[in-house]
Amino acid sequence: MRFPSLDACFDAHRRTPPKGPLAVILAEDDVEIHTTLRHHLAAGFGTVFLLATPDQTVDPSLEAVITRIDHPVHEDNALVAAVNRVNDAFPGLWLYYCFNAEYLFHPFCETRNIRELLAFHTEERREAMLTYVVDLYAGDLGRHPNAVSLEDAHLDRSGYYALARTDADRNWQPKERQLDFFGGLRWRFEEHVPWTRRKIDRVSIFRTKRGIALRPDFTFTEDELNTYACPWHNNITAAVCSFRTAKALKTNPGSRHEIGNFRWHNSTEFLWHSQQLMDLGLIEPGQWF
Repeated sequence: MRFPSLDACFDAHRRTPPKGPLAVILAEDDVEIHTTLRHHLAAGFGTVFLLATPDQTVDPSLEAVITRIDHPVHEDNALVAAVNRVNDAFPGLWLYYCFNAEYLFHPFCETRNIRELLAFHTEERREAMLTYVVDLYAGDLGRHPNAVSLEDAHLDRSGYYALARTDADRNWQPKERQLDFFGGLRWRFEEHVPWTRRKIDRVSIFRTKRGIALRPDFTFTEDELNTYACPWHNNITAAVCSFRTAKALKTNPGSRHEIGNFRWHNSTEFLWHSQQLMDLGLIEPGQWF
């Protein structure tokens, strides 16, 4: 199904909201759109919204099973604005958002789908889930000059750290159960990344409700939604394995000629398996076994 705008999509669903959980994927360019869609369809999302420009092509077999929406994807904070509009239009749904060439991994995702994950998370009285954007990059930039290759994907196995998130309204005291996380390519090549975009934490999964809003730094206006755990114990976290930073660093004129290789002594091949991410401490199963 295809719509010329978000408004047209909302009108079509005025009586019946889309089946959840809902994935909202924004295609900034044509890179790996098809694999991104297939990955999230296989993950068990009830509905997948693809936000793309009218001229971007999608495999007809995929167009038949997703909702395609024409959208100004290159506007500032285009995904954030779209997520906020979807949030207001369809309260009560679990929603996940990402860009193309990004892939969601949660604990045990090979045998348990996103619906099972969110059923457990709901039982734990959680309304959002913290995710970490784990940078992926091609190991051989000579063969893959845009730094994107699913067959030659690598990630950093160390170099991740967290700092206390402070509250300006409380004399810069640390916020409870909130941290700012850093690492990956944004840390190693920070001279090419604006300081406002160096964090790798993103609240990518949440239950929609009116009165909240996603901010440009991928946190919410309601503080509890930004916490990594409940007050009683650790909760599940997930990872968005993403070529987006590598692609940007090899595309932007200010950095593409400065970087000849993303690999370093702490690079390792990405195995496309949640166990690797758990072993590296990049996702947390919490009480879910």
